Amino acid sequence: MLQQTQVATVADYFLKFLKKWPTLNDLSAAESEEVMKAWAGLGYYARARNLKKCAETIVREYGGEFPQTAEELKKLPGIGDYTSAAIAAIAFDEPVAVVDGNVERVICRLHELTTPLPKVKSEVRTIVQEIVPVDRPGDFAQAMMDLGAKICTPKRPACILCPLESTCQGYASGSQELYPFKAAKQEKPVRTGAAFVAIDKDGAVFLQRRPDSGLLGGMRGVPTTEWTSEIGAATDARKAPFSGNWEKAGKVRHTFTHFHLELTVWRAEIGQPRNLGDGRWSQRDSLPEEALPTVMKKVIALAIPDLF
Repeated sequence: MLQQTQVATVADYFLKFLKKWPTLNDLSAAESEEVMKAWAGLGYYARARNLKKCAETIVREYGGEFPQTAEELKKLPGIGDYTSAAIAAIAFDEPVAVVDGNVERVICRLHELTTPLPKVKSEVRTIVQEIVPVDRPGDFAQAMMDLGAKICTPKRPACILCPLESTCQGYASGSQELYPFKAAKQEKPVRTGAAFVAIDKDGAVFLQRRPDSGLLGGMRGVPTTEWTSEIGAATDARKAPFSGNWEKAGKVRHTFTHFHLELTVWRAEIGQPRNLGDGRWSQRDSLPEEALPTVMKKVIALAIPDLF
């Protein structure tokens, strides 16, 4: 949960999550859609899918016991260099380099590393590995992350309070805020598509389960066309999944990590409920409880004002 979300947002989700699934066995046996529903609002939903797969893998292949080295942990779904090192160091006292964005900033300023992100990551990891103590590596990892989060901040770092002030090359030259160097950002491309909000006579909305792979995989949402950057791609009602009196409700714009998405939203009242693939009708009162990604909430809210 903390990989790409702040602590203040995560805290309540984390406590509710543990109450619902207190053990790996509980999470492994849970329905995927229930896990996605509990995750709704945290974003980056691939993390939830990987968390579920990770629990299943540990129960199936490791007898329900977490592997205790970074090398083994990295073999699990959704666990990369940072997370594997953090678990190994903090939970199992392995003297391994734990490097997040805060640690990168500290090390880049300390040594005035001029290699831009993300290329500097391997250089930082090598430096940190050389200074990780064999004794209490977990405390060292957390101290480094806290140093970056609370003292060596991106702007106006509190250098006078920093225990590394006397050895920091960035502070000595007065250039600490220049680090870490960042490569010039490329402009995000824009993709377009159409979304179709079908409403039955009782006000229920038709939702489909998206394919497991790809963006928003395994989550519920209204039917959409393919999201494409192709110029002139059709976004009209001809692309609707079934016939109806489709009326244009407007457009929504949503930004993902690598692109902007513009969806033309169409709304239709369908006389008789019908099923289409892996779909179902969700009653109006139940919609706020559905595991809907933010972009789908935007789409439905445009078609049905005052719902969320």
